[in-house]
Amino acid sequence: MYNQYFGFSEAPFSIAPDPRYLFMSERHREALAHLLYGLQIDGGFVLLTGEVGTGKTTLCRCLLEQVPEHCDTAFIFNPKLSRLDLLKTLCEELHIALPEGVRSLKTLFDRLNAHLLEGNARGRKTVLIIDEAQNLSAEVLELLRLLTNLETDRHKLLQIILLGQPELRDLVAREDMRQLAQRIVARYHLEPLSGPEIGAYVRHRLAVAGTRAALFAPPLLERLYRLSGGTPRLINVLCDRALLGAYVQGKAAVDRATLDSAAREVLGPRRRARRPATLAAVLGIGLLAGVAAAGWQLAPEPLLAAGRSGLDSLLAAAAPRDMLPPAGAPDSGSEPMPSSGLPAEDSVPPLEPPRPEPVELPPEEDVVGPAPESHWLHEALAVRALFGHWQAAIRQPSDLDGACRQVEQMGLRCLRRQAEPASLASLPPPLILELAPADGPPFLATLLNRDERQARLAVAGEVREVGLSALARRWSGRYVLLQQAPLAQGRRLSRGSQGADVAWVDLQLAHWEGQHRPRAGDPLFGSDLERRVRQFQQANGLRADGVVGAQTLERLTRLGTTEMAALSY
Repeated sequence: MYNQYFGFSEAPFSIAPDPRYLFMSERHREALAHLLYGLQIDGGFVLLTGEVGTGKTTLCRCLLEQVPEHCDTAFIFNPKLSRLDLLKTLCEELHIALPEGVRSLKTLFDRLNAHLLEGNARGRKTVLIIDEAQNLSAEVLELLRLLTNLETDRHKLLQIILLGQPELRDLVAREDMRQLAQRIVARYHLEPLSGPEIGAYVRHRLAVAGTRAALFAPPLLERLYRLSGGTPRLINVLCDRALLGAYVQGKAAVDRATLDSAAREVLGPRRRARRPATLAAVLGIGLLAGVAAAGWQLAPEPLLAAGRSGLDSLLAAAAPRDMLPPAGAPDSGSEPMPSSGLPAEDSVPPLEPPRPEPVELPPEEDVVGPAPESHWLHEALAVRALFGHWQAAIRQPSDLDGACRQVEQMGLRCLRRQAEPASLASLPPPLILELAPADGPPFLATLLNRDERQARLAVAGEVREVGLSALARRWSGRYVLLQQAPLAQGRRLSRGSQGADVAWVDLQLAHWEGQHRPRAGDPLFGSDLERRVRQFQQANGLRADGVVGAQTLERLTRLGTTEMAALSY
């Protein structure tokens, strides 16, 4: 309804799982890496879980677009099936001919096994993907486990990827599912978007729909995060209703009142109705705090020794019996009470503050390697975390050497360095570190950022907070970083130019335009890039000739000054 009004080519906030609109946050990149590896490994289960609306199905659609040529896939999106129906559906997805009216599990099993053996002989790999897998029954899960027993002497014949809500993790963690749990070779839990990612997510969807207009001001994006909790589907519904409201009111952009009105429509009255209860709870706790303060001198000795934290714990519990004075205490009603409801000041003896006991800080946690079932992912996911920061569209999955060879065509280069562990605090992230844990094999991890004491580390797809000194102890001193390869001095770029320099101009313009465009190897300077260069030149007061000369190059370089300085150690 509002597409033409705002200049959209299509609705930007549809909840359909369109891979074109997939916003690749750090978490989504790591989740997709797990799924892509699920297409490469030999047998077992891969689990992807996440709350409702976090983008699991959209990731799966993106995965299906990247399936290798040698893979046959079966996709089941309604797992509330019996064992017989699931086997029938699997055979239909793989185009296996079945006898009319077949009702035998053995017949289906034999037909499936024969098909998988034939495919394996032709070098084919078969992958079964099940969405909403938290709805699988225990009997069907056991059947899936038995399907992973189909094998030759050298290869498993079926790879299974399960997508589901957090209940799926609880389901496979049950005692009666331990045999299946031991066959899970990779798992990842997809979290909602963080606050800083909301703006990039909204701009990405608007850009795909054909506009770069700032329809949501930064304060509204913060409000949108509080309303949605970072859940992409809820963000989509809220933005869709807000844009509709702005269209009906004839506004050029969404304002706070329109967004709040959309939230009331989307979230419904239940969320609003909880406010009085919350207020009542706050008032009740406040009243309890007043009563507890008045009876502080009546509190038992352990509570006094605990200090303020003990009182906070008592208030948090809010149990009525905690409000009663201990046995033998004088009746508080015998004291004169002023109008404030508290005992008279002279009736309360002075209370000595509790003497805090010395607090012994816990020892800094050591850096440990990835879980055994995820260790094989450590190198590929370290590569993905580092190279993804530069939006380098490397073929996935890739080891470090292969990724470095790929980005040479994109205007980037890998720098491998050796340093003393004590110099870690001076190295600018992001970079890949080689770590050697006390117990376990060495592994690669990506240092995302750090301060004077703490570091944020990506280990096999899991982001951890670790102490900088503990990290330095486990670092071998070897590291890898990416650096922007400089443009050839004096070179002018215009329509028809080709090579890594053109790739760099394309990326710098994408940063200026607020896009998250992956690097493409050896692109051509075409009419579209010329148009974008002209727009950039006009915006910067330069001659708009569409040619990247010395002045345009200098302005483009400024766009990347902060990032390049941080990464070109």
